[in-house]
Amino acid sequence: MEHKHICVLPPEAVAEQMAAADRVRALWQESGQPSPCVLVMTFGCQQNEADSEKLLGMALRMGYIKTDKPEEADLILVNTCAVREHAEQRALSIIGQYKHLKAARPSLIIGVFGCMVSQPHRAEQLKKSYPYVDFALGTASLHRMPSMVLSRLRQGKRQFCPTEEVYPIAEGLPIERSSGYRAWVSVMYGCNNFCSYCIVPHVRGRERSRRREDVAAEVSELVRRGYRDITLLGQNVNSYGKDLGLGYDFADLLAELDGIEGDYTLHFMTSHPKDADRKLIDVMAASSHVAHHFHLPLQAGSDEVLRRMNRHYTVEKYMDILSYIRQKMPDCVISSDIMVGFPTETEADFAQTLDTLRRARFDMTYSFIYSPRRGTPAADMPQLDEATKGERMRRLLDVQNAISLQINQRHVGEILRVLCDGASKNDPHTTGGRTDGNKLVFFDTNEDLTGRFLSVRIDRADTFALYGTVVK
Repeated sequence: MEHKHICVLPPEAVAEQMAAADRVRALWQESGQPSPCVLVMTFGCQQNEADSEKLLGMALRMGYIKTDKPEEADLILVNTCAVREHAEQRALSIIGQYKHLKAARPSLIIGVFGCMVSQPHRAEQLKKSYPYVDFALGTASLHRMPSMVLSRLRQGKRQFCPTEEVYPIAEGLPIERSSGYRAWVSVMYGCNNFCSYCIVPHVRGRERSRRREDVAAEVSELVRRGYRDITLLGQNVNSYGKDLGLGYDFADLLAELDGIEGDYTLHFMTSHPKDADRKLIDVMAASSHVAHHFHLPLQAGSDEVLRRMNRHYTVEKYMDILSYIRQKMPDCVISSDIMVGFPTETEADFAQTLDTLRRARFDMTYSFIYSPRRGTPAADMPQLDEATKGERMRRLLDVQNAISLQINQRHVGEILRVLCDGASKNDPHTTGGRTDGNKLVFFDTNEDLTGRFLSVRIDRADTFALYGTVVK
């Protein structure tokens, strides 16, 4: 089927970049030097993680070998985030630390990518204040990385191409996945919502859905290769297909992917409440592979704050969605995002958010203090002082942590399916994994069961994790 609405990069443009990658590989081979090394540093969301897997895939095609040590790298690629000021400052700090590496080894190539670069003022800052950065590419131009490296090797010129008027979808890029059993699959890019606090539409463009056959082919191949957990990604994933005008939406896509045979679980994120309809929930409830896990950002429990955020729903509309999810899937794990300290948020507004938390009883929340983003309407609104925002955050965490602990304690004595992630980073003698609902579980085992589904009986629980015993 021809999808005339989809802005897909022409195959010859992708082929041109792969040819550039092959020429870089040839240059290294002709030099007689040892194989060069690449370091990919990622900040931000799961979409950035997925983008970095493509950056690494292209780098490996160019003949580079992955390293985690900056001092070993001949090519450093930094994929940045712009959702909060702290993320930008962290990225700039890390990039600043590479100055001494460049001074010691001028042949080192440093490239910066992603959402931060797509802001003109940040791109200009990189160009003027970080002269050791060789090139920068915005979110829609990641596929051009091989030609940038080739040009730098041949001509030595710095290149900055951060801004885009067209955001095409590049299919067929090599992907080096960070895991052999968990995978990210982007089904769409960009956002049309323009929440008043959010920079995403300004740095990732409007919504563009991938072709259903491209998504299905990627997921089918992952299942064939033994991947156990596949997460479908989009800035607003459940608005998939609306830009195509074909009458095929995210619920239809989810139902189609659920029909792929195999032992795997499908997750998706992130959803917008205005697009979370009953059709989607019905498909989830009837599926064989879709996890009973719904991440549904609330952001605030005050209708007035939601209006100023430009969120297009009310608290009661949100609670109706929650009620239907729990009606159709009583075991569904529901998580959310909460923002504290949005401009002009009153004490009464915040009290309503706490009340909504108590009503919603989320399994877990990801809570953030509002951070002004240059170019967004909220940045020009009257701002709250940091002390007030910090105090409210502490109160919110107290309420949510008590709820999370109560919900987790109910799992004690249950047997849950857990996908094993191997030894814990903090304790190599303890093994960790996650349930279909994305809850963290720790248990002891004498075997390496990484990448396998296990049955774990929950023996105890705390606010942030469950602890149990593997059941044979």
